[in-house]
Amino acid sequence: MASYKEKKLFTPGPLCCSRSVKEAMLHDVGSRDVNFVNCVRYIRKTLLEVAQVSAEEFTAVPLQGSGTYSVEAVINTTSPRQGAKVLILSNGAYGRRMNSICSWAGIEAIFQEFPEDKKIDLSAVESLVKGSVQYTTICVVHSETSSGVVNPIREIGQLVRQFQPNAAYVVDAMSSFGAVPIDMKTCHIDYLVSSANKCLEGVPGFAYAICRTQHLLSCKGNCRVYSLDLVDQYLNLEATGQFRFTPPTHTMLAFQRALEEYQKSGGLEGRAGRYRTNRRILKEGMKDLGFKELLDDSHEGYIITSYFFPKHPKFCFSTFYSKLSELDQVIYPGKVTKADCFRIGNIGYLFPEDMEHLLKCVRQVLGDMGLQVPLDA
Repeated sequence: MASYKEKKLFTPGPLCCSRSVKEAMLHDVGSRDVNFVNCVRYIRKTLLEVAQVSAEEFTAVPLQGSGTYSVEAVINTTSPRQGAKVLILSNGAYGRRMNSICSWAGIEAIFQEFPEDKKIDLSAVESLVKGSVQYTTICVVHSETSSGVVNPIREIGQLVRQFQPNAAYVVDAMSSFGAVPIDMKTCHIDYLVSSANKCLEGVPGFAYAICRTQHLLSCKGNCRVYSLDLVDQYLNLEATGQFRFTPPTHTMLAFQRALEEYQKSGGLEGRAGRYRTNRRILKEGMKDLGFKELLDDSHEGYIITSYFFPKHPKFCFSTFYSKLSELDQVIYPGKVTKADCFRIGNIGYLFPEDMEHLLKCVRQVLGDMGLQVPLDA
């Protein structure tokens, strides 16, 4: 049997979570057990509280699988079988993934790509949405973790509502929800998608969409994929308190505990404060070591940071990655297409002392590779 060392994950996901969250999974429960039904009810109610929206206007619909499952579910559910037209505003890998979802489903999509190291341009968005084309769904990623860019979802939402009032505005807030302020009302968001194992620090296994209920109900019969139909999932949850198919019971028990810990630690303000401190320590420490960030100082994101590879013949990312992993520090390769980068995240169950230890390990590994610091990056 394989054994795994406890490592710190400085990644966009999966992420570290607390021991008490993991211990909450040490119970076998039936999907129809009254305690589990109450767990699902608590999760759905608390997600609306985290989003600061009312149960009269919105509903939270959990779905088995990764965050992409719920993104795909929302796109399929909001796209009519006839006449669907989706506008995708993309500046990274996760926007491109939305385009792939539409392609696979045979949904017509207009894919507008922007530079990966820039926020989505609002003047270009205005030109797109004020034209004669009527879109059924308009999608954007809030925190694009392929680069670290945080997009202006409020301003985009205002343009959508002004010029495309009948379109569903969909925001992928996978790596931001719960730690970056999002006012769904002023942003005019109809569907916000996130995952259990991000800023709310549960374990992987399910994702969820926070949906404007009236719009969701208008989408009945749209979905092309039986298991991803959010309307049917919602109706079954409302009628029985249960998932249509086998739910991720252990994951949801863990998420209930994670939500309790989130509230006890200060909610969004507490979580954002810790992540901002983590980011500040990382930013200053990596700068002192000589690393250069992909994004300039006009970007205010504090979820994940992309760093250029040092321009040194002795630097090899695979070696750098492996040596850090041997020290129980896991980072991620880059995901931008036009630059050689790697990424370091500071979300999940990470604290300032973890960031400081990572920086010590980075310094040690650079020395082992024969690179002097500060680097001439």
